[in-house]
Amino acid sequence: MGNYLPHRAIIFTMNVPHFYAVIIGSEILNGRRDDKHFLFLRDALIRRGHTLFSSFTIKDDPVLIFNTFNMIKNDPQSVMFSFGGIGSTPDDLTRQIAADVFRDGFLTPHSQFTTDIIDRFGDSAYPHRIHMAELPKDSELLHNVINNMSGFYLDKRYFFMPGFPEMSHPMTEEALSRFYSVSTPIFRKTLIAQTSENTLIYVMEKMDKNIEFSSLPMINRGNPIVEISVASENRDLCDKNFNLFIHSLEEQCIGYEIIQKE
Repeated sequence: MGNYLPHRAIIFTMNVPHFYAVIIGSEILNGRRDDKHFLFLRDALIRRGHTLFSSFTIKDDPVLIFNTFNMIKNDPQSVMFSFGGIGSTPDDLTRQIAADVFRDGFLTPHSQFTTDIIDRFGDSAYPHRIHMAELPKDSELLHNVINNMSGFYLDKRYFFMPGFPEMSHPMTEEALSRFYSVSTPIFRKTLIAQTSENTLIYVMEKMDKNIEFSSLPMINRGNPIVEISVASENRDLCDKNFNLFIHSLEEQCIGYEIIQKE
């Protein structure tokens, strides 16, 4: 059908977890390091039948980190994976900001993590490294396969890990395997219609609001086309809403091609 040139998409979503990535590191934004987290988390989620809802790469700025965490907290469906900023140096801000946003603002020494730090570093755990064990209230640990210096999580939905991929990626796998191993099966149907999306807006307005839906307008050899995708955990609901588009296109004698049935 030629080369597609996408413009914008109209999207409605289902009541499923909203997975957020927060990648903290000025060194990524200024080019001193390349990000290794986005693609890893995206693909780890896809293997389990999930998808990312949003991803942010932000500098080590306390106001920016606070606002990002707070925005995610305000999404009742949010699940967050935060990478970076949980060490013991002054630019490691994540632990305190996590306490400010998700708890009461206080950091408390975690007994097991404190023991792990002392076992590994002995006297050199003080005065700085020991601060890594100061965590928000009711934090639970994510195992660090490299050096046993843990990440942590809150409420089984907010996960905080080091910036080092060798450490954080096994923690991500641990968290997903324990709490989000397999998604609810999703039924999806997709078509490409030989028209602009404007022709189908009145159909979009009739759709069930619990349906995941996207409208992606494109250009094919100078002519407008649109990709319509409908998905739901309920097969019958998916079929019903997808057929709204089929019926409208056939009534208007507009050509279409179904490119994904399930």
